Amino acid sequence: MTEAQISKEKSLWFNGFIFAGAMWLFSRLLIVAIMLLLVPLLPAPPGGIKPTVGWEVFSWWDSRHYDTIATSGYEYANDGKGHNVAFFPVFPLIIRGVMMLGLPFEVAGTLVNNLAFLGALIVLYLWVNERHGRSAARWATAVLAWCPLSLFGTVIYSEGVYLLFSTAALRAFDNQKYAWVALWGAIASAARPTGVALIPAFLIAAWKERRGARAYLASLATGAGIVLYSLYCRIYFGDFLAFSHAQQGWDRSVGFYWQGWLKMLLQISVGTTNWKYGSIKDPLHPLLFAIIVGIGYLLLRFQSKLGETKVCSGFCALFLLLWLLAGDPLLNTVAILGGGYLLWHLRAQLTSVTVSYGLCALGLILVSGSTWSLSRIAYGIVSLSVALGVLLARSPRWGYPTIAFFTILLASFTVRFAQHLWVA
Repeated sequence: MTEAQISKEKSLWFNGFIFAGAMWLFSRLLIVAIMLLLVPLLPAPPGGIKPTVGWEVFSWWDSRHYDTIATSGYEYANDGKGHNVAFFPVFPLIIRGVMMLGLPFEVAGTLVNNLAFLGALIVLYLWVNERHGRSAARWATAVLAWCPLSLFGTVIYSEGVYLLFSTAALRAFDNQKYAWVALWGAIASAARPTGVALIPAFLIAAWKERRGARAYLASLATGAGIVLYSLYCRIYFGDFLAFSHAQQGWDRSVGFYWQGWLKMLLQISVGTTNWKYGSIKDPLHPLLFAIIVGIGYLLLRFQSKLGETKVCSGFCALFLLLWLLAGDPLLNTVAILGGGYLLWHLRAQLTSVTVSYGLCALGLILVSGSTWSLSRIAYGIVSLSVALGVLLARSPRWGYPTIAFFTILLASFTVRFAQHLWVA
């Protein structure tokens, strides 16, 4: 590299660290302030708790499984029940390593996930800046940092670690650094099940861009992580697919779960009560849904007269009302179907590997046999943040209301998690 190229690379890293660091810092401060300062002052909600101030507030739901794995190891029996072998090993292994420094699980797990999430934001900024420019890089980083599901980049979940290594692998592929593709991709495929989507994504992109044999070899090497974990399961539990069979305890199987999708669509449009009884017991829900849809149509119909800012703010307000009305089914549906549409709509502007990874990962989710936690799993697909960042860079007036809307939901999700209420 010439001296000018080195200087440019240093400047890029510096700008990425400053902007991504700022997004990480302010969004994480919001989460920490709500969890440690606000929520302990609130009364315990029905079905929840009133948390105490401490590191334990970051550990609940899946965190308990990672605690068991990091401290006691895996357990499994092919009995149709849920077992912690369903959780991939990279995240608890790193936590175990940090715990060897004398830190308790809650501290080690929180530090690992937060620092990994910071790294993911920096790598994302660098990648998008290289391919789409500074504005798109900033919006994509802001989307990933302020998305309400970014809560799981702070509490003890594997989102931060998976986002870091999957994003690093995708950037390395676009930069044709195939040794790093194999390394980062292998770690990602051993971090979360969706990491396996990197394999077909890289193969498709390599074929589409007519790359050489090294690209195909690196693509296949990405699967080393899940292969090694399968071998571990075979050696210790006598079952290559123990991690998959253990998912049955959480009502997951293989195939498109059309009943669950039909249920979500009906919950959004007619309401949970009406869906449950099979008749109109609560006429208010479908009436409000029709009103929201009608107002949305009017905003589109008269957008030239209202102006872009008013239309954007109106749609964000309507989506907030629709979320208050329909809840998690709406987020799950928008994350998967909306994310797929966004990738297809911007396929000409995005790199091949960005589109192929996003669509392959969404396809993997669709055949997972469940509709649980879809929005959280989709959040871990970094292609969706890249696509939304590119879109908002072209229409920044849509960006500010979108980030404001994300912030409101992020605050709400943080309160619910701290009170041990289901989030995603």
